[in-house]
Amino acid sequence: LVGRAKRNELSAPMSIYEVHLGSWRRGEDGGWLDYRDVAPKLAAHALDLGFTHVELLPIMEHPFYGSWGYQTTGYFAPTGRFGTPQDLMFLIDHLHQRGLGVILDWVPSHFPADEHGLAYFDGTHLYEHADPRRGYHPDWHTLIFNYGRNEVRSFLLSSADHWLRAYHADGLRVDAVASMLYLDYSRKEGEWLPNVHGGRENLEAVSFLRRMNEDAYREHPGIQTFAEESTAWPMVSRPTDVGGLGFGFKWDMGWMHDTLQHLRREPIHRRYHHNELTFRQVYAYSENFVLPLSHDEVVHGKGSLLGKMPGDDWQRFANLRLLFGYQWAQTGKKLLFMGDELGQPSEWDHDASVEWNLLDDASHAGIARWVRDLNALHRAEPALHAFDAESRGSEWIDASDADGGTLCFLRRGPSARDVIVVALNLTPMPHERFRIGLPDGGVWHEALNSDAETYGGSGKGNLGRVMAEPTPWHDRPHSTQIVLPPLSCLFFRAGIDRHGGVPAS
Repeated sequence: LVGRAKRNELSAPMSIYEVHLGSWRRGEDGGWLDYRDVAPKLAAHALDLGFTHVELLPIMEHPFYGSWGYQTTGYFAPTGRFGTPQDLMFLIDHLHQRGLGVILDWVPSHFPADEHGLAYFDGTHLYEHADPRRGYHPDWHTLIFNYGRNEVRSFLLSSADHWLRAYHADGLRVDAVASMLYLDYSRKEGEWLPNVHGGRENLEAVSFLRRMNEDAYREHPGIQTFAEESTAWPMVSRPTDVGGLGFGFKWDMGWMHDTLQHLRREPIHRRYHHNELTFRQVYAYSENFVLPLSHDEVVHGKGSLLGKMPGDDWQRFANLRLLFGYQWAQTGKKLLFMGDELGQPSEWDHDASVEWNLLDDASHAGIARWVRDLNALHRAEPALHAFDAESRGSEWIDASDADGGTLCFLRRGPSARDVIVVALNLTPMPHERFRIGLPDGGVWHEALNSDAETYGGSGKGNLGRVMAEPTPWHDRPHSTQIVLPPLSCLFFRAGIDRHGGVPAS
């Protein structure tokens, strides 16, 4: 736990590998691996690809395996499917010893109506509201906690503390926060009761979330809490003393939706929807964001990430590399669900394992290699992580080239030398002499190119470096011409002999 605070701070590189233990890897007989068996394998894989954290879908006891843990009944007990509480402690300790942070999904938003669980616990509505307009969740056919009852608040607060204290989790990701905040969440008119002021805000849930975060940060310095919150509720990741909910981070569901919607379009149509990629900068620093490509995007008939991409096989893989490159280039911490790191073509099946045999195929191995190198650059370059939650961390170079299908911006770090320039081509047509404005002269090294042959690309590029000229372009004092390959994402690192630059503000 010594390195927890440094690993979790806002300015640290954070790349999260999201895992469902029951389907990450299966034994030779097709059965589950237990906590101890999975520990060295999971640690080795996450480290090999350069992730900094592992996030586990809920490992709290749950009767229905198909809920993936999100219908929890045992708020203080890990599921016995994979071993004992001591076995889970071994897993978390092993990940810590290998230098990985551990985030646990935690579900205080609802609970299943099973009679052997919390529902109608003592013959009365003890944990849930008696009125179904407050106590029943229509989407999941589950029950909603009565957050205004002190005993229920104490139960949930103790549960959160338990996973942080007894199991040494480095963070909690709170599921379905939006469903907690709004009394009319997924309800029609007449199916919900307003609060004491006549509004739709769940004031008791707001109070509970603030108290949960205050307690967690006070009792466990260095941890982080994450909110899966999909609305425009303000200040989710701002301190409670200024009116926020007190979370450390919020999932950027808007980025996920807009980006996937854009990249699943045929490239010829993307020019008409360029704002799907540029709009994020309007709100990018209103919260401390995590950019999630989570399990929810590859299940329930949505298909895999690779399956969402248009075009022939080559273009689909190129689009997937472009998606990951854009994700890692943006401000915000990164999250990727298991299987996506190797371009799994089928959607997630919780009754099967990740298709590890795909790594024998050059195209899929290229995706894994691309993720590994993105994580390495992300860790090595302060410009790609130090100011993830600050507006000085990113600047547009050119966000207006919708017709050309390009997007250019730069990332900045604490030092004037910490500058990374990013160029994206969202079309299958290469730009052989693409001029891009630069903040400084001198040499710029091509740090990563998603079209490199080692990733499965066509091999077009800039021979590792370009030289900036004193030719103003894009309102920048210098510029250069680059080869911008089809459906590609390029990262340029400023060379040590650059000159004429203006220090980052």
